[in-house]
Amino acid sequence: MSQIVLYWHPMSSASPVACALAELDVPHKRIKVDITKGEQRRPDYLALNPNGKVPTLTVDGAPMFEALAIEMWLGQTYGVKSGLWPAEGTPERLQAMAWSTWSYVTYGAQLVRLQAANDLGTPDDAHGTAARKGLDELLTVLDGRLNQQAWMLGDKYTLVDLIVASVIGYSAHIGAPVAAHPTTLAWLQKVQARPSMQIDA
Repeated sequence: MSQIVLYWHPMSSASPVACALAELDVPHKRIKVDITKGEQRRPDYLALNPNGKVPTLTVDGAPMFEALAIEMWLGQTYGVKSGLWPAEGTPERLQAMAWSTWSYVTYGAQLVRLQAANDLGTPDDAHGTAARKGLDELLTVLDGRLNQQAWMLGDKYTLVDLIVASVIGYSAHIGAPVAAHPTTLAWLQKVQARPSMQIDA
């Protein structure tokens, strides 16, 4: 088996990767990068991740960055056998890629707008209000999916639930109207209650 090393910091964008490794039961080593002390900007770390952010995952020494890329690679590499990621060539694999990307890119774009408004101390100005409206519309899309089935890909929990829920959960933390969507909220609470989601607390 490959030697996996996760460079991370607790309660950061590396958290979903740590949770995915736990859910998949992948043996790995963790190296904490203290982003509060600027360790992510050290030359040795920048050699692995030129963005100077966490997470970074190395596979037999070869680095990979961007949480979504890491999570999907973990699913494809370690999740198919256990049923936590759909097999290549299946309709479910297409949906896994689509919804995982939707959470980080489509939903994430509105999330960045809300975060910016919060950072500026103006969460209720036109930008913050528009961001919450955009998030509310996208949460309605997610409601539609989860009204049809218990989990993102059907009747069984997969890594896609972890990926999407990680983004939705963070958005709720910073003010997205998740509580106004009972179906999504109930699903989110089920995902967050899983033991794998507690390892980064």
